[in-house]
Amino acid sequence: MTSSPLSSRIHSPRLLIIGLDCMEPSLVFEQWRADLPHLSRLMSLGSYGRLESCIPAITVPAWSCMMSGRDPGELGIYGFRNRRDRGYQSMAISDGRAVRVPRLWDILGDAGWTVGVLSVPGTSPPPAVNGCLVSCFLTPNPEVPYTHPPELAAQIQNWFPKFLLDVPEFRSEEKDRILNSIYALCDQRFTLAEKWLAQSCFDFLMLVDMGVDRIHHAFWKAMDPRHPHYQPDSPYANAIHDYYCYIDRRIGALLQQCSDQTAVLVVSDHGAQPLMGGICLNEWLIQQGYLTLAEPVTEPLPLDRAAVDWSRTQAWAAGGYYGRIFLNVQGREPEGVVPLAQYEQVRNQLAEQLQQLPHPSGSSLNIRVFQPQQIYQKVRGVAPDLIVYFDDLAWRSIGTVGGGTLYTTENDTGPDDANHAPFGLMIFYDPQRPQQGQIIEGAQLYDILPTLLARYGIAAPPGLRGKVLPV
Repeated sequence: MTSSPLSSRIHSPRLLIIGLDCMEPSLVFEQWRADLPHLSRLMSLGSYGRLESCIPAITVPAWSCMMSGRDPGELGIYGFRNRRDRGYQSMAISDGRAVRVPRLWDILGDAGWTVGVLSVPGTSPPPAVNGCLVSCFLTPNPEVPYTHPPELAAQIQNWFPKFLLDVPEFRSEEKDRILNSIYALCDQRFTLAEKWLAQSCFDFLMLVDMGVDRIHHAFWKAMDPRHPHYQPDSPYANAIHDYYCYIDRRIGALLQQCSDQTAVLVVSDHGAQPLMGGICLNEWLIQQGYLTLAEPVTEPLPLDRAAVDWSRTQAWAAGGYYGRIFLNVQGREPEGVVPLAQYEQVRNQLAEQLQQLPHPSGSSLNIRVFQPQQIYQKVRGVAPDLIVYFDDLAWRSIGTVGGGTLYTTENDTGPDDANHAPFGLMIFYDPQRPQQGQIIEGAQLYDILPTLLARYGIAAPPGLRGKVLPV
């Protein structure tokens, strides 16, 4: 379906997606709704609800799952860093080249739509599109190609001489610098979107703001008494609230640049919650006899810097917002010791033992352990053997060894106040199909692509995971 040039100009863009990485539904729908008039208006006129993320509920791969309708197993992307091969030290960042299926803007472009794609995670290096694209926070620096077409970079540098690709070093104690960078990043994204709409005629425009995620990680303990390191009377107590209000105002200004027929989707890839602590997963594997070090470690050390006795190691883990456990399988890993015939037995035993790990208080920790073959439609690439959620991600996985304890309230990658939560949000308002505040139940991140394609009468690729939502 392709609009005529005149109708495109009058109704530009036909579809606007505002992605807010990590935006927490309880803050928008309940706690602060009265302070967010533009989001509240979209909710009152359209449909909204919580949006279940993928497993794992993290930026990489969540945005690519949302935009492709494929799960992490099909994409072969199981986290920000993935094993390139079966070696023991083969973890590498997954950039956009790992996504080998069409995403929404590709499908719309093939249908004749002109697209603008701005900082959507999973777009570095910048792929070719039928329009304009600026790559995401995974771009190493502005010296490498980060736009399509390439000459667009010069225009952006002219508009923004200090163009930010992310908030630099957002896990630090330099809170004022972080806060200033978060606002600068937000302003650059929304201002660039406004300039694009003023200068060009886009049928589709999508931007993602990473500032919401960064402000959660940097400032959550200043606002939330539930946090183990809560700081009452912090000068940053209102930092997150004020940023949500600022984002709302920027959304309002962007909508002023759009047609009164523009359909709007505001969406987050996952939510946020206070980081309650960390589980030292490799320490647990050592204590349980699955992981053996060749030399003792007296202070916390990343596992890839420790001397592991692989000939006596059955399993090891990677840290992060969630836990990943890898089995050392004969004929699969270089020094594998788990016989293939015993693989399922060892994996099931590990899962059962993990689920018994208690909270430091002795109560249940609500541990969920997933096997990729059971939760994904396909399993490509080098998948973890087990994926672990500690208390629905309220506790993160700590990958270091040598601490001598199973629990910590510190993060091994730098100061961090928040962890992800399994549900993000969606707000969809289509002026041609108003829904008057309908609450959407049971929505999943995978539903976004088939829902939008159905709305515009565009055939969906076969094998998509999601369903069409009643919006």
